[in-house]
Amino acid sequence: MDLAYLSDWASLLIRWLHLITGIAWIGTSFYFIGLDNQLDPPRDGNPRVKGEQWSIHGGGFYHKQKYLVAPERLPERLHWFKWEAYWTWISGFSLFVLIYWGQAGTYLVDPAVLDISPVTAVAISAAMLAGGWVVYDLACRSKFGEDEAKLSAFGVGLLVASAFVACHVFSGRGAFLQVGAMTGTIMVANVAMVIIPGQRKMVAAMQAGQEPDPKYGRWGKQRSVHNTYLTLPVLFLMISPHYPMTWSGPWNWVVLLAVALAGALVRQYFVQRQLGRNRVVLPAVATAVVVGLVLALQPKRGPDLAGVEVPPFAEVQSIAAARCASCHAARPTQEGITAPPKGVMLEQPAQLRRWAQAMRQQVATEAMPPGNMTEMTAEERAKVLAWIAAGAPDR
Repeated sequence: MDLAYLSDWASLLIRWLHLITGIAWIGTSFYFIGLDNQLDPPRDGNPRVKGEQWSIHGGGFYHKQKYLVAPERLPERLHWFKWEAYWTWISGFSLFVLIYWGQAGTYLVDPAVLDISPVTAVAISAAMLAGGWVVYDLACRSKFGEDEAKLSAFGVGLLVASAFVACHVFSGRGAFLQVGAMTGTIMVANVAMVIIPGQRKMVAAMQAGQEPDPKYGRWGKQRSVHNTYLTLPVLFLMISPHYPMTWSGPWNWVVLLAVALAGALVRQYFVQRQLGRNRVVLPAVATAVVVGLVLALQPKRGPDLAGVEVPPFAEVQSIAAARCASCHAARPTQEGITAPPKGVMLEQPAQLRRWAQAMRQQVATEAMPPGNMTEMTAEERAKVLAWIAAGAPDR
């Protein structure tokens, strides 16, 4: 069986798993953050209970209580929340390796950004994944990390530096996924390296008849809060490959940071609302940021095509055959591609005219061909765009 065909199935199934486990992890995270923010004082006056909540869902009533440190006795059955996070990262990292490391020459490297070998690109990518967590974790564990305002400023600085470096080393598409993968790694490492180990120590202390150290609860809460603000930016970065207008420009790292800011503000709005504070300015600012991006990133038409004559259709066909059809064909010849991406085929005249408007965005932003691997020239791009602007005539 063809290896590339099997790779496509692996990509599909891993992506599906990533979505399923990601929904489970994010849903659980959002639920518990919301629960923490909406606890009422305990009615029975139990000094060990921080707060409680009554709720109704699925036709039944629920009564939840949160203890300041731990209950007097450890229950026989204790539910843990960890595998949702672990499998989200395992599936996401597997997908990243399969596509962005396995086909680094196509998706991770862009010679126009930095002419490096695929092996070098993968090495830098791996170093950023590991280094991001190490730097962040050391900051959290230091005295500096005890001041949440300073730690937040450091976190923003780390994101800015990561976005700038990634967008000046990798292709735009690869850079966005790299920052997303690095952020996702930090999030799951918070669970695996801090939250769960701390909870295990609290349980072990109770089993030994001792009072658990409250610092583990504080550390776990801190990392959990960090994770909730990173969630929406990471979700954007995961879907960004489908929208080249966000990552194909020279200021793509600024776009990445702007959308991350908008996502964090939206999440902050919901957190504040759960606390009874309706900070409408937060979504207003987030909306302004997105609208600003929409206006700033709109493609510039006209000037780029000034003086460019509309080429005959035969010449457009020739350009598409040389630069596009290795992927966008019924039987692609590009290594690692077994079916035309998104079902778009550009071999026949009718196909070229059908997909002309979709081609315009990809050609104008230079998102396609990926990393310009077929070496499409600026003159060829101008001719294709002029043909599309003229209404994609068939002669």
